[in-house]
Amino acid sequence: MAELQKGRLFIPCAGGVEPLLAEELRTLLPEVTQEKSRGGVALVGATLLDAMRINLWSRLATRVLVELGHGPCRDETELYEFARDLYWEAWITPQQTLRVDVSSRNSPLPSLQFAGLRVKDAVCDALREAFGERPSVDTRDPDLPIVLHLEQDSATLYADASGEPLFKRGWRQDTGDAPLKETLAAAMLAAAGWRGTPEAGGAFNDPCCGSGTLVIEAAQIACGMAPGGQRRFAFERQLPYRGLLSDWQRMKQQARAAEHAPAVPLFGSDVAFRMVDFASRNAERAGVAHAIRFQGGDALERPAPALPADLPGTLMLNPPYGDRIDVAGKAGRPHGLAARDLPPEGAGPLGSSPARAGREEAQMDAGGDFFNRLAAHWKRQYAPHPAGWSAWLLSPDRELPRRMRLKESRKLPLWNGPIECRLFRFDLVAGSNRT
Repeated sequence: MAELQKGRLFIPCAGGVEPLLAEELRTLLPEVTQEKSRGGVALVGATLLDAMRINLWSRLATRVLVELGHGPCRDETELYEFARDLYWEAWITPQQTLRVDVSSRNSPLPSLQFAGLRVKDAVCDALREAFGERPSVDTRDPDLPIVLHLEQDSATLYADASGEPLFKRGWRQDTGDAPLKETLAAAMLAAAGWRGTPEAGGAFNDPCCGSGTLVIEAAQIACGMAPGGQRRFAFERQLPYRGLLSDWQRMKQQARAAEHAPAVPLFGSDVAFRMVDFASRNAERAGVAHAIRFQGGDALERPAPALPADLPGTLMLNPPYGDRIDVAGKAGRPHGLAARDLPPEGAGPLGSSPARAGREEAQMDAGGDFFNRLAAHWKRQYAPHPAGWSAWLLSPDRELPRRMRLKESRKLPLWNGPIECRLFRFDLVAGSNRT
């Protein structure tokens, strides 16, 4: 793909986020054709400038992949020949580094690791023939991350333009036991239709904010900040983009010039004062400390924020799953669980590594008293507000509304790593919402 030549991109995302990502990409690139795909969105007729723009502005994508070629693959020899014929000299020099990641769907090849090695050999052989030298492998931070996706009788090769996954915004340093990924936080906000204006969601409050991911993501939306404005990307070291780096600098400058003060207030609180401190420091690094009011306090006791009578509000929280969370502040226990690694997002056509242990084990019999009391607190504190509050809660427990004695007005499937969850919406009104 030459600098402005149109080609194909694949934009992976977490499970359940595909429709939201498609809408986001239509806003970013209205002239580019989309193709529906499992685990993401395929773009036809996109340029490398488009790939740069998605990296800078997408809140929902996990990475940006540029298709290099698609060909037959029934065995390792055919795979090597397919990869060997691609024009690698346009993408990498012998002085640079590479890495090959492999995913598969119904592939007959017996070893994905060996398939990746054959692609690596093909690239190195092509560079050795062209320049007399071969590039090195860097498994941590390569100049050219290559993604190989295998189907039953075909293979597709991509250049990863992102490098580190896009949920790494560049500001997070302080975390709690089980931090929410920024891309999932953005998906929750997109699903709720919260856009940081009085007309689209109103004020924002996360009463279980942890290290601040949800409220910081909301604040960046409210301030018009590009989510990728504080990090580096792999494409900045790749050969086809060298003639576009001035465009990239101009793109970032325009994004910074578009930032503005929030039009609505944002609040975050947590029962653990240590987490409030973490969230405050993260917000400072993210450039939104001025937009958020952080406080400590129990979610079952903190009053609703005072809002103008005509301003609605959005409550949103991702409470811990599993382990008992009944009034952590009074019991003197933190209300999170031990952190565990999450699998890479973007399962689907590009697959992912096998799911590792998730954020929590999602034991459905825990936390009942907490949620009953939380619902009662919402009715007392939030329902009387004239303009109304809507509450959004992410949980793997499909029976949660019944246990809370509330009737959900919406429920949307979302995946938190390997855990299938539902994002429930409750419209808080005075009186009973008992199912």
